[in-house]
Amino acid sequence: MTIAIDFDGTIVEHRYPEIGKELPFATQTLRMLIEDRHKLILWSVREGKLLDEAVEWCRKRGVEFYAVNKDFPEEDLSKNQSFSRKIKADMWIDDRNIGGLPDWGTIYQMITERKTYEQVLTERMSLEEPKPKKKWWQF
Repeated sequence: MTIAIDFDGTIVEHRYPEIGKELPFATQTLRMLIEDRHKLILWSVREGKLLDEAVEWCRKRGVEFYAVNKDFPEEDLSKNQSFSRKIKADMWIDDRNIGGLPDWGTIYQMITERKTYEQVLTERMSLEEPKPKKKWWQF
């Protein structure tokens, strides 16, 4: 599966243009996805030196992306007259999703089990024991 991943607010806390603290388990999960043979594309608003810093930050933590801000490593954006920032990915991981960014454990579960966020949450809620209802006179 090809997975596009945002950087600021997704892998690290928002501190743009600086690099924020890593979100819990972000790089660990990304390394696991790479081991599972997924193609990860860093898809960020960052460009130039700021993008290079983000790529290097990830590389130091063992995350090597399949491509960065392009669909595949060999893509030459300077020769593509009809260049579009529309990426061709099976899935996007971004903090700007409707409903926000799930924790990285949930993200990994969704990808490996091919489940929606709703399916994962429904399963988790069904595993919880229902709490007994209190009577109106009990506080």
